[in-house]
Amino acid sequence: MTLSQAYRTALIAIAGFLLTAVSHIGAVAQATSSQGIRNIVIVHGAWADGSSWSKVIPLLQAKGLHVVAVQNPLTSLADHVAATKRAIALQDGPVLLVGHSYGGAVITEAGNDPKVVGLVYVAALAPSEGESVASVTKPFPPTPLGSEVRADAEGFLTVTPKGIAEDFAQDLPEKEKEILTATQGPTAAAVFGAKITTAAWRTKPSWCVIASNDRAVPPELENAEAAAMKATSVTVPSSHVPMLSHPKEIAVLIEQAAAKAGSQ
Repeated sequence: MTLSQAYRTALIAIAGFLLTAVSHIGAVAQATSSQGIRNIVIVHGAWADGSSWSKVIPLLQAKGLHVVAVQNPLTSLADHVAATKRAIALQDGPVLLVGHSYGGAVITEAGNDPKVVGLVYVAALAPSEGESVASVTKPFPPTPLGSEVRADAEGFLTVTPKGIAEDFAQDLPEKEKEILTATQGPTAAAVFGAKITTAAWRTKPSWCVIASNDRAVPPELENAEAAAMKATSVTVPSSHVPMLSHPKEIAVLIEQAAAKAGSQ
């Protein structure tokens, strides 16, 4: 074989390898698209941490989803959005963003990240531009939980054991209520007055879980938000923590949202 013939043979081999690689990449991309979104980033609410999703995470992982629970410092909306965006940045592809309670305000702002393709609100708050958690709840009668919140000298709020047991997680077993009481994180009062600059749900598909027995966020507000977002919604007979009292239902909705968001 001459040098030129060897050169042509090598080029043909390289071209064949590149075509095979491109075909494989295309097949993987197509499979990923057909399977929906794989990355789920979950944001907890006030007086909580990532462990509040401990029952839902294994159910999602069993379906092959990659789940990350953000740990918010409960200090300011800006801090929480930054923490959530750091988690989003570490994902290897599109993200479905899930938020509980005050975490709904966090995903409403952080969801503007271009990697986020869908939003799931679980017994959550979803302010629009220029609105805050405090302003969207003002038109509704005060919920029972409000009278069980106490402020310290530094402006951080804590829920009393009675508030956890009767108004936050009234449908959980006593031992679980005690754990929530012991692990709750004092939350800066200022987070509830922080205003949203751009509401991601205006441009991205959304899903809502409405907790019909919620004594922390008015169920009427949750219904009104779902209607405003034109969200796909489900109602569960739950306290304010449906991810703990009805984890299977919440996991199913997240799976459905991931599949649907991935096909759009």
